[in-house]
Amino acid sequence: MSDLLTIAGKTYSSRLLIGTGKYKDFDETRDAIETSGAEIVTVAIRRTNIGQNAGEPNLLDYITPDKYTILPNTAGCYTAEEAVRCCKLARELLDGHDLVKLEVLGDQKTLYPHIPHTLTAARELIDDGFKVMVYTNDDPIVAKELEDMGCVAVMPLGSLIGSGLGILNPHNIRLIMEEAQVPIIVDAGVGTASDAAIAMEMGCDGVLLNSAVAHAQKPVLMASAMKKAIEAGRESFLAGRMPRKAYASASSPLDGLSR
Repeated sequence: MSDLLTIAGKTYSSRLLIGTGKYKDFDETRDAIETSGAEIVTVAIRRTNIGQNAGEPNLLDYITPDKYTILPNTAGCYTAEEAVRCCKLARELLDGHDLVKLEVLGDQKTLYPHIPHTLTAARELIDDGFKVMVYTNDDPIVAKELEDMGCVAVMPLGSLIGSGLGILNPHNIRLIMEEAQVPIIVDAGVGTASDAAIAMEMGCDGVLLNSAVAHAQKPVLMASAMKKAIEAGRESFLAGRMPRKAYASASSPLDGLSR
């Protein structure tokens, strides 16, 4: 059965998107990403060398653009101006690559998205020809506004970045999905495989994660677990769960039983 994720006109077999930060080295980064089965790999331009720092190890020697869709992100940006500048640098470094993940943060304590700056940056990037996947809060009104202005995917947080708290407000995520005509990808807060499976069982189009794998005691093994969780959660969603009931219901029919 073909069940592909489509973002900005390109299709992917995997619904797991994975980051490249916080690993002990680029070898571990490569091994975890290969094991995860992810096809979209996000890279923090302000924190990772993809050619802007000559003479330093280059991530693209380990995670090559001919094998993965490289998704530059604006992690560490706190203003719309910083984020737009970061995306333009990424486009230059990646020979015109126009798919980016926009995140504009509000403060260093929560890393919560700064929505006014996010809206401003998204509009400017879209007008400049970028295909924008956008990190946002779980506000359905904001999510719809970002979609309507032309973002190719909306990425509401499950909980705070790097917190590992899982999806704290599933109701709002469902409200966002009800109105969406673009992929909805949970971004931030996933801590373990069950969190990823829950997101997929809810009907989310994908999950983006980093810390849950990179900070695991065995990152490559956790990457394997995440791959399976995404697949199992998606299959569960497509299969359709049984109805919830307040009382017990016998699993075997009662008709024909001897009295």
